[in-house]
Amino acid sequence: MNDYKALRTFLMAAEKRNFAQVARELDMTPAAVTRAIAALEDDLGVQLFVRTTRQVSLTTDGAVYAAQIQPAFEALENARKDVMNTHKADHGRLRISAPTWFGQQVLPPVLSGFQKRYPKISFEVSLGDGLVNIIDDDFDLAIRISAAPSDKFTIWRKISVVKRILVAAPGSRFADMQHPSELTPDDCLAYSGESRRENWVLFDGGGSTSISAGRAFSANSGEVLARMAADGIGVALLPTFHVAEHLQSGKLVNVLPGWTPPDLWLTLYYPPYQSLPPRIASFSKFFEREVPGLMAHDRG
Repeated sequence: MNDYKALRTFLMAAEKRNFAQVARELDMTPAAVTRAIAALEDDLGVQLFVRTTRQVSLTTDGAVYAAQIQPAFEALENARKDVMNTHKADHGRLRISAPTWFGQQVLPPVLSGFQKRYPKISFEVSLGDGLVNIIDDDFDLAIRISAAPSDKFTIWRKISVVKRILVAAPGSRFADMQHPSELTPDDCLAYSGESRRENWVLFDGGGSTSISAGRAFSANSGEVLARMAADGIGVALLPTFHVAEHLQSGKLVNVLPGWTPPDLWLTLYYPPYQSLPPRIASFSKFFEREVPGLMAHDRG
């Protein structure tokens, strides 16, 4: 018998004072309970119980030992349950990193729907537009909107294509452009996780052109870029779902519609698990099923 089971048997016997009842509750035979207690007494070199034909009672040493090990055993039992629960689809904690706008606008109904289905799963959600180190920062998964993943130290799942468009204020000099050559690097508002420049590659079906963006302005927030563009400061290249409300309200218009950049991907990233823990796999399947419809709704 392992130490954990022996201690559990002893503590229950200390509580019940009846080996037969302990045997029934632990699905053991009375003889097995007696052997377990005897083995523990031999190991400790003390008598833990006084046994008579009528009752079982703790010795002084037994009472002291029970009082001392009870808190440690409860901590061990809680840790055991926590570890076992992390390998269940409907138990455990999920620590998620998500982009700020996505986390505010799209993620809440996904989390609410999932938690209604799995109420014993708890969440910790961290929002930010910079890339996180999913391993060092102890995330179970990260939601990203980016180009094709190149990280060799994580695993990932593509959820859906994210299209982008060029946008500017309707009354600005950018609204009636016919060709990307009319843009200078100072006109292009760059999205950068480290607030640096980015390179825009645009295709028109017959060729491509490249523009260096962010010489005058860059930010790691799509909402900041959208508002700067709406103020006539320049042109921003942003996901369609991100600017849908601005387009509907008339604060922004799609410029150079014949020129398109490569698509981005909405992607789930994970630490390098050999296989996804069940709680993460169940959330990923739910996310993959629910999010495309929410994204389509946000695109208007």
